Amino acid sequence: MSGQSEKTQAPTPTESLDAASLSAQAQSPTKPVRIWAVIGGAILVLQLYVWIRWISGPHFKRVPAGPSDPPTLMKAILITWTGVILIGLPVGVYFFIIRPWRRERRITLDGMLLVSCGLLFFQDPFLDYFNTWCTYNSWLWNMGAWTQDIPGWQSFGEPGHMLAEPLLMNAPGYSYGVLLCTILGCWVMRRVKARWPGISNVGLIGVLVAWSFFFDLVIEGLFLMPMGLFTYPGAIRSLTINAGHYYQWPVYEGLMWGGVQAGLCALRYFTDDRGRTFVERGLDRVRGGMVRQQFTRFLAIFAACSVFFFVFYNVPVQWFAMHADPWPKDIQKRSYFTSGICGDGTGRLCPDPALPTSRKGSATIGPDGKVVPPKDKDLPTIVPFDRGR
Repeated sequence: MSGQSEKTQAPTPTESLDAASLSAQAQSPTKPVRIWAVIGGAILVLQLYVWIRWISGPHFKRVPAGPSDPPTLMKAILITWTGVILIGLPVGVYFFIIRPWRRERRITLDGMLLVSCGLLFFQDPFLDYFNTWCTYNSWLWNMGAWTQDIPGWQSFGEPGHMLAEPLLMNAPGYSYGVLLCTILGCWVMRRVKARWPGISNVGLIGVLVAWSFFFDLVIEGLFLMPMGLFTYPGAIRSLTINAGHYYQWPVYEGLMWGGVQAGLCALRYFTDDRGRTFVERGLDRVRGGMVRQQFTRFLAIFAACSVFFFVFYNVPVQWFAMHADPWPKDIQKRSYFTSGICGDGTGRLCPDPALPTSRKGSATIGPDGKVVPPKDKDLPTIVPFDRGR
């Protein structure tokens, strides 16, 4: 991308970096955009590797809903919402990629964010990495998930008995859905800045975290969860709204997602006078033409989005998952929420603090309280001490 093309960018509501920062960027011998692009490239290669293994492997299999049938109203809402999400995807692609390209012959920051947020879908099941803490409604069309092909994955999963990612809803929902939330968050930041011009950047981000918390409470806790899209069965009940119900919403979910959303909004809001984010510093020094510059820019932006999601959500959630409370009966009695992972008919008890955390290939505790050895493995025995004379 040429410098002139950047200057002709349609004005976006962003906060400019100060002159000292711009001077430091110009004098810096480092090239942050290349570092971020390498990180983004590595993440993208990992995602493609895992998805290819999943699609070509045994876990690419539908997880059935089981004997429980969701209420008619729940099914009607889920079908309608899926349709809305699917219709919105081409609309989002047109407004954020095609129309700007036709006008300016380039992809804008929002277009880059649309694709980057869509690829964040890969990290969606990471919250179950060590322990099953979240489940989706397996009545929706799914082909299982790629969890078992993620390096080092620990929690239980077998073909047809695992987390069931609702592909038709989540794949497009992460792209323009998260982007729209980010645009809305930037609007909130502008309003706050106009109302309190002296507010610091840290204070502005703090306000955004608080806003994102309550926004997530409304969208997830009061809409998506009651409509039956997903559950947090392992939520710590003392820190949870509507504890004990299938739509229980842990307050730390809002705080973690608030951190992610704050990072995405800050990335879009705090740009220099050419509309570039902090990860794009040094873009003019990338040689090889516009295509290479654009791809480098995309990888850098994608890396930043991925890091925000991983650091602010998927790292802290592991602690909460390992300190989960027992799964509510309101969830365990609904087979479309247990997804064959545990409970009635599986021979596996659902996660509970009274049980050891199981890993792939480890023994489990059966419904009768007896130890169930892993397949094709023997339980270890105690080795007696070598008692010297």
